[in-house]
Amino acid sequence: MDGGGGDGGAAAATVGVRIHHSRRLPDFLQSVNLKYVKLGYHYLISNLLTLCLVPIMVVIIVEASQMNPDDLRNLWLHLQYNLVSVIICSAFLVFGSTVYIMTRPKPVYLVDYSCYRAPDSLKAPYDRFMNHSRLTGDFDESSLEFQRKILERSGLGDETYVPEAMHFIPPRPSMQAAREEAEQVMFGALDNLFLNTNVKPKQIGILVVNCSLFNPTPSLSAMIVNRYKLRGNIRSFNLGGMGCSAGVIAVDLAKDMLQVHRNTYAVVVSMENITQNWYFGNKKSMLIPNCLFRVGGAAILLSNKSADKRRAKYKLVHVVRTHKGADDKAFRCVYQEQDSVGKTGVSLSKDLMAIAGGALKTNITTLGPLVLPISEQLLFFATLVIKKLFKKKNVKPYIPDFKLAFDHFCIHAGGRAVIDELEKNLQLLPVHVEASRMALHRFGNTSSSSIWYELAYIEAKGRMKRGNKVWQIAFGSGFKCNSAVWEALRCVKPSGNGPWEDCIDRYPVKLVS
Repeated sequence: MDGGGGDGGAAAATVGVRIHHSRRLPDFLQSVNLKYVKLGYHYLISNLLTLCLVPIMVVIIVEASQMNPDDLRNLWLHLQYNLVSVIICSAFLVFGSTVYIMTRPKPVYLVDYSCYRAPDSLKAPYDRFMNHSRLTGDFDESSLEFQRKILERSGLGDETYVPEAMHFIPPRPSMQAAREEAEQVMFGALDNLFLNTNVKPKQIGILVVNCSLFNPTPSLSAMIVNRYKLRGNIRSFNLGGMGCSAGVIAVDLAKDMLQVHRNTYAVVVSMENITQNWYFGNKKSMLIPNCLFRVGGAAILLSNKSADKRRAKYKLVHVVRTHKGADDKAFRCVYQEQDSVGKTGVSLSKDLMAIAGGALKTNITTLGPLVLPISEQLLFFATLVIKKLFKKKNVKPYIPDFKLAFDHFCIHAGGRAVIDELEKNLQLLPVHVEASRMALHRFGNTSSSSIWYELAYIEAKGRMKRGNKVWQIAFGSGFKCNSAVWEALRCVKPSGNGPWEDCIDRYPVKLVS
């Protein structure tokens, strides 16, 4: 399990510890590195050929539509005496069209997705969670009090799920129990996905599975191949140890594979496994994941078939990935290790919030030129250049309004603190972070799949309209910050047996401060 973005901040806030500035998410929009702006503009300029050819073709078509028969006859007579010019122009058009067709990325469509909803028997309300923690006998009074305070301020509700092995006293974590949890989540989401899309498993050409802390042999992807008898030439991948942002990484990998392999489907399965990764010690920085992480997973069906555009929900517009692993502090801020008595868990550094802020700053600085309106880009870039060239420290960089670029925001529900800080720093409205807060309340931190529960919430509320753009942003160990941008191809309604089907009318709920 990855610590997500805000777990460290949530822990500090809940136990009454004084929060130093180094532990809060920094005001990253007041400090921008010019090289990341250049990187974003590089992505923009890489599509310059398309941007130039399209207006030229439009002008040619408009001019041609205004020509009468006499103009066409005169043009033909003129061309008969200028054969060399005709050949050169034709060659130029053929070459330009060929280059455009060959270099144009194939559109990637999100046909549908499914989020796993565990049975009610696995629900872990606050009182039951604390009761079980006390009865296991593994935690001292200080650790129990620490967990209690985290839960009270975490933003989690009473309907989140923990795996079956954790409901026993004492708990029964084992390899078999972990496999059963993985099967329930993966197969539950996939069964519903195949049912809703009428896609047969044999039609799947690419499979990408991501799970950080449970990587058995055979792999999770092999378990899916075996269960659904997928074809022998399937391109399957299993991503491990990549944290809560691995869902976007998996989508990016599937997108790249769909550029190479034509006319096929790709399935992405994002999940985390809790059974063998519950911490039974008393080191406080390793107790936080116990309180925040819960059972969940999602299966996503992607396609590069043009025929699927009619029924697809979304089109993938951009993926921007940021990796801060070269920095030692960032590398170790979410770290799986053993405590002083040999018990394994995931430790969260006190610098987690500051590191997450730095990664986010880099990511949005690169993403900005790709998505912001030209007016916002010019204002942002002008103030940045003035500050850099004239060394005017009192000139504050213009803070772009990302609400002009996106209609909906799916911020990884890693913890209440990170949602609070992103809402403040990006100047978002409460409605923009509602999906993240409600997903955290209803399902807890479901790691890499949390952004899909949030998207499902927006759909269930009937807010997704044709042409709307969605920003999914996730944080993960390493340390990574990854973004995916989707465009709705229609007014999207929730699919059958969705995660919010039985409770959407009760949301949003009022959260205790």
